[in-house]
Amino acid sequence: MSTENPTHNEVNFATPRSFGATLKSHLKETFFPDDPFRQFRNEKSCGRVVKKAVQYFIPIFEWLPNYNLRLFRFDLLAGITIASLAIPQGISYAKLANLPPVIGLYSSFVPPLIYAVFGNSKHLAVGTVAACSLLIANTIGEKVSFKDDPTLYLHLVFTATFFTGIFQTILGLLRLGILVDFLSHPTITGFMGGTATLICLQQLKGIFGLKHFTTKTDVVSVLRAIFENRDEWRWQSVVVGIIFLIFLQFTWFLKRKRPNLFWVSAIAPMVVVVVGCLFAYFAHADKHGIQIVGHLNKGLNPLSIEHLNFNSQYLPVTLKAGLITAIIALAEGVAIGRSFAIMKNEQVDGNKEMIAFGLMNIVGSFTSCYLTTGPFSKTAVNFNAGCRTAMSNIVMAICMMLTLLFLAPFFSYTPLVALSAIIMSAMLGLIDCKEIYHLFKVDKFDFLICMAGFIGVAFISMDNGLMMSIGLALVRTILYAARPTTCKLGKMQDSYLYRDTEQYPGSTGVPGVLALQLGSPIYFANSNYIRERILRWIQEEDDVVNDEESVVEHVLLDLSGVTSIDTTGIETLIEIRKILEAKSIKLSIINPRLDVMEKMIRSHFVDKVGKESIFLCIEDAVEASLFTPSTQKKQHQVFV
Repeated sequence: MSTENPTHNEVNFATPRSFGATLKSHLKETFFPDDPFRQFRNEKSCGRVVKKAVQYFIPIFEWLPNYNLRLFRFDLLAGITIASLAIPQGISYAKLANLPPVIGLYSSFVPPLIYAVFGNSKHLAVGTVAACSLLIANTIGEKVSFKDDPTLYLHLVFTATFFTGIFQTILGLLRLGILVDFLSHPTITGFMGGTATLICLQQLKGIFGLKHFTTKTDVVSVLRAIFENRDEWRWQSVVVGIIFLIFLQFTWFLKRKRPNLFWVSAIAPMVVVVVGCLFAYFAHADKHGIQIVGHLNKGLNPLSIEHLNFNSQYLPVTLKAGLITAIIALAEGVAIGRSFAIMKNEQVDGNKEMIAFGLMNIVGSFTSCYLTTGPFSKTAVNFNAGCRTAMSNIVMAICMMLTLLFLAPFFSYTPLVALSAIIMSAMLGLIDCKEIYHLFKVDKFDFLICMAGFIGVAFISMDNGLMMSIGLALVRTILYAARPTTCKLGKMQDSYLYRDTEQYPGSTGVPGVLALQLGSPIYFANSNYIRERILRWIQEEDDVVNDEESVVEHVLLDLSGVTSIDTTGIETLIEIRKILEAKSIKLSIINPRLDVMEKMIRSHFVDKVGKESIFLCIEDAVEASLFTPSTQKKQHQVFV
């Protein structure tokens, strides 16, 4: 065998970038991963730069100049369709939040107009949502009872909505959408499922026609309240509720079987409300144990800015409600907007959406609205109805304005049992059993995260259940960071590729050479584990041969997957090198990335190990190791 040194690709040992350049690069990747300023780079005209800036921050100016009658026909149909869904949902979810029903109608008038101006999604339909409605009722209700002081309760809800908008706007302006990413898919699935279960059980109050009920929001308390008040059950209410629920579920089933009949399911809640109003009016249902909504004021949203309550006595609870609902509403709204945009091969800017949600909730809190976001059911109807732009939200807002001005008193005859049936039907679709089973089959830890949210929300409380699920997800993140994946590499047959020997059993190692791959950043949390794991790999190699002398002469660390390293990580590599030198084992570094290489140069790690010990690829390092005398001896023994 030739003893001539092989030639290999040269590693770039360029002078590290300045602190300013490094900081700029990191900030850009953290806060501007979508590179929003690329559209301004080649613009020399100041006027065009200003125009593009206005279009970027106020998206309506981007699509409105090109808007035409053909697009409006689609948006008109979609807007009228979602308005027919917004009226019953608005009244229903307002009752769920223990608010006057007209507040739900107000919340479908002003916020959609704000979103149409600042929103980035073409398909998102704005409205109230069940989960946040119940969460607001639960959180504010801990401090003030809606029965004892309904005026103060309402004002605190407006204040919580204001804080929701402030938090959302700040997150969008500071481009901190990364915080929303901590609500993982299993967390959202479990939270929504638990909330839907809880809401369905709470609607039994309306189905049975109960007048007394618990203010607690756990399954045990709700079931206890239902059975303790058996003397208030009204069979008339039960019969009407079951009929409405069967009708709603039938339309949902019809939509699943015949997607082109989506409009039947979309207008079904409105049909229930209209039929319920007519039935209650002509049959005098309120005199037969069927409760109705009661008086609804005509007129547009009154100003509520003077009713915002910043009293220190109530500030903690309004801040808590505002922060939690802000994160949940953002996670739900942004995810839904992106999901439908993907279907049309389009993109949605999450930070713009945060700002739009924030502004519409701030303005909403000034105009007698409570929290709004992008509900899935309404957005799905908007998408299927063929909407083309955010103009569909404007059409919906105009329909709601006409309703508030002329039709509001008619809905005062809406039976509460009809609203309960509408809510129950909507919530049944949020309990995604197939997805929960899918999580169980694919990833047991994700299933555990999901069930922590589900059970915690259903049996403890909504905020505690959410925190339990997020906590488990963070524990998993910490475990991933503290116990990174490492693997032994072997050479694939008839190839220069080196792959995980466990994944590819046919790959073979080189006698005397141990090639290892690290798959995560090296920092203080995992440094000890990495050192111990490398030494264990060496020990396992020696145990296979059962020889007193170490069979490993070279350890090659592939750092291609190591995106960063801190000073503790560098000190750990130095310690590993010293330990290996004591065992007469040479350490080589493979393909350190830019940030890692710069820190190795600044810390003089490169000077300590020598530039000749750093290689661009594993093949170069293996070839170099084969020309050391000890390794040549082992190679000769293998060939003999």
